[in-house]
Amino acid sequence: MLHGLIANYGVVAVFLGALTEGETAVFLGGVFAHRHLLPYWQVALAASLGSLLTDQALFLAGRYAARSSLVGRITAAPAMRKVTSFLDTHPTGFIFAFRFIYGMRTVGPVAIGLSKVPIVRFLALNAAAALLWGLAVTAIGYLFGNTVEMLFGRLHLHIHLLIAVAVAVAAVATVAIVMRPRQSLS
Repeated sequence: MLHGLIANYGVVAVFLGALTEGETAVFLGGVFAHRHLLPYWQVALAASLGSLLTDQALFLAGRYAARSSLVGRITAAPAMRKVTSFLDTHPTGFIFAFRFIYGMRTVGPVAIGLSKVPIVRFLALNAAAALLWGLAVTAIGYLFGNTVEMLFGRLHLHIHLLIAVAVAVAAVATVAIVMRPRQSLS
């Protein structure tokens, strides 16, 4: 039953994961591609499309909804000043790089939307960068699937899923602990 669910809805899940969250869903899609439950090219394409659509939406929010509360919260982020500085000096490099830099996935496209980068230029560069990102993160998951298989042998699918869920929970908990505001003792 689980095998059928992944085979039937796995690529859609990767697309939705890339659309909303990013790396974890795409990485797991790569692991499932290694297990031959999903075709690699479909996982990479779904990941690329999800990333592309999210980044375009955030770019358009920066361009046309600069006064919205969402854009206001994003531009208030401490990273925004560094992003703007790098974007001003290296716009093409930044468009290719932001999705690979932790914490820039949301801030980056909004900052680009607020800049003078033309829509068509961003669309073309964003499409190329999203394709590269989708292929790379899927490949990392695919290779990780090979490493897991080498370390643990050919485990049953439910064990792979449990390992993936445990890693995802540990990653989220670690990020939550690191990112929580420090409280003063006074």
